[in-house]
Amino acid sequence: MQGTKSLTEGPIRKQLFNLAMPIMGTSFIQMAYSLTDMAWVGRLGSEAVAAIGAVAILTWMSASISLLNKVGAEVSVGQSIGAKNVTDAHAFASHNITLSLILSLCWGALLFIFADPIIAIYKLEASISHNAIDYLRIVMTALPFVFMSAAFTGIYNAAGRSKTPFVISGIGLVINMILDPLFIFVFDLGTNGAAMATWISQATVFGLFIYQLKVRDSLMGGFQFFCALKKKYSKRIFQLGLPAAILNTLFAFVNMFMCRIASEQGGHIGLMTLTTGGQIEAITWNTSQGFSTALGAFVAQNYAAGKIARVVGAYKMTLWMTGVFGTCCTLLFVFFGSEIFSIFVPEVAAYMAGAVYLRISGYTQLFMMLEITTQGLFYGTGRTIPPAVISIVFNYIRIPLAILFTSMGMGVVGIWWAISISCALKGITAVIWFALLKRKILNPQKIEIQ
Repeated sequence: MQGTKSLTEGPIRKQLFNLAMPIMGTSFIQMAYSLTDMAWVGRLGSEAVAAIGAVAILTWMSASISLLNKVGAEVSVGQSIGAKNVTDAHAFASHNITLSLILSLCWGALLFIFADPIIAIYKLEASISHNAIDYLRIVMTALPFVFMSAAFTGIYNAAGRSKTPFVISGIGLVINMILDPLFIFVFDLGTNGAAMATWISQATVFGLFIYQLKVRDSLMGGFQFFCALKKKYSKRIFQLGLPAAILNTLFAFVNMFMCRIASEQGGHIGLMTLTTGGQIEAITWNTSQGFSTALGAFVAQNYAAGKIARVVGAYKMTLWMTGVFGTCCTLLFVFFGSEIFSIFVPEVAAYMAGAVYLRISGYTQLFMMLEITTQGLFYGTGRTIPPAVISIVFNYIRIPLAILFTSMGMGVVGIWWAISISCALKGITAVIWFALLKRKILNPQKIEIQ
């Protein structure tokens, strides 16, 4: 199939590594947008960081919804390529892009209109809330760029061309890094300047994807971006992508509630610690997610081609690679938490509080790797419901645990322990679930690609 790479032949380790590195790099770039904003805004003070942090949860929620079409594209297009069905590959690509535009317009309008009551959930000081509302409304107008770029990324990943989204996203990040200090300090726009820099960067990424597909590339022989939606393809996309979108969106809701508890227990320092600490912790999350996405794309093609031995080999190889990285992150978070946190928020009270968060989080980094790597295997075989169930159940357990621990007098530290314990439970449950379904999933006689 023109412009695609077959993942059904050749050395597993090399293919996984070559596919995972750009995906992981793209994930880091997406994370770096928020970290860059926080690093520069941190120079304005912890209150400004709290404003950005309040919106970060909503930005995360938006990115979670966009996963419907990113995951939908990675699996549906990937399986179509593995089955050598060009017609379905084109149709799934067009449907994912069309659906991503519709979803972005609806969700973006909702957040823009109801920005005031949404930010009021955090019970922040009036000045912080005002900055957060302005920031939210600016970045939400860029959601069509974000959602369609996510769909484009999923299509390229499915085609084994993960390097292209990495390069395009990298250009966007460089633009954001240049514009952030210019808008925040030179033009004296404060947090609004960070939002404007992000908006321009995301629009640029979208434009580069359009240029790549229309002028420089002929991926899968070319396909239409928009189409009249058909039930057959739309239903399959929702079956594949909706569980991933729901689990991540509900995760964001949980974090919004946890942010409120953190704000009540520790003021704006508590909120800042949770939001900024979560962004730093995303180093591990994005690394494992990069390998997980690569594994999902690899498994999608090989599973559709009936090459089960390559599926099993890829899963074991990915577990080994993510395990090594998870161990390194555990050591960094446990022993060098304050040094890492101070890079983003140099206030002593802030980075000392952040060090406690990172140390407790560091104890369960390997469990996080287990969960997300196994998630990639489930996704590649078209079974997106088990990871969703695991994530939703144990993420919501965080709320009663946090309430219990804080009522015991643990304060914000109780919230950090609630998060860490639930993370360990997710990793353990994911591995057990796969072990129980392994024979059914990996039976060559029962493979069914819908």
